[in-house]
Amino acid sequence: MVERNPFVTVIVTGVPGVGKTTVLTHVASILDGEGTAYVLANFGDYMLKVAKELGLVSHRDEIRKLPLRKQLELQEAAARLIREDALSKLGSDGVLLVDTHTVVKTVTGFWPGLPRGVVLELKPDAIVLVEAAPEVIVSRQERDKTRDRRDIGSVEKVAELMQMARIAAMASATLVSSSVFPVENIEGNPRAAAEKIVELVKMLR
Repeated sequence: MVERNPFVTVIVTGVPGVGKTTVLTHVASILDGEGTAYVLANFGDYMLKVAKELGLVSHRDEIRKLPLRKQLELQEAAARLIREDALSKLGSDGVLLVDTHTVVKTVTGFWPGLPRGVVLELKPDAIVLVEAAPEVIVSRQERDKTRDRRDIGSVEKVAELMQMARIAAMASATLVSSSVFPVENIEGNPRAAAEKIVELVKMLR
């Protein structure tokens, strides 16, 4: 039998600009309203913390430009920290939500955001794919001036990244027998996507 965490673990993914972090803000609001204990962990924040401590980067977007072996080390370190934090805060109940990507575009090609070591550490019950039309995603990327996404900011490149993300999600899910759950983030209504994720959480508890 596949080992699971004592709490429900859901990894929420999506290509840059799809709005998954906004959707997760609504998920947190709903769970707060229901009194459900949860930990919301941004994988990139954990990777950045480790990378900064090692003196490797000063900005988050620099991480995906590091050598792939170094990125893998950072990913596994981040996964361990996330699980340790969740165990200390949730114990045997509640929900761990991990905000991350299933695939990362790097200078040497596409790299799995959820490679074997990360998936085996996090032990997800489900991997959510937050999706939207490529045209909508590009529009959202253009409005976000806080990030540098010039290397992925075209409809064709976003569509390619989305396809790779779907493949990567299924490959990662196979390692721990978790489900892959696509959710559309409709423009102007991120709460609808959030409600679907909360329903998924309830089915997994």
